[in-house]
Amino acid sequence: MILLQQAASGSWAQAIFGNQWFFLIAMILIFYFLMIRPQQKRQKEINNFRKGLQPGQEVVTSGGIYGKIKEINDNIVVLEIAHNVCIKVDKSTIFANPTAAQQ
Repeated sequence: MILLQQAASGSWAQAIFGNQWFFLIAMILIFYFLMIRPQQKRQKEINNFRKGLQPGQEVVTSGGIYGKIKEINDNIVVLEIAHNVCIKVDKSTIFANPTAAQQ
């Protein structure tokens, strides 16, 4: 009997669906501020670092190769990894060298 009265007024349906929308929107906002936004900030910092690369700068690649930049041509960077040993790597694989920043 109580269910029929609530069904007639529509309050139970409104309460269920209203709360679901609230929680769905809250979860999306939490996901955005805890996951997506920080990742976008990190990616922007990495892109700015890569735009500012200069010869002589010590860097590390995503594969873990440490070296010093010898020259930069568009998207290719020539790294000197030992005396007179140079390799070419894609610019997108280069990250900051944390040990060089500490010195």
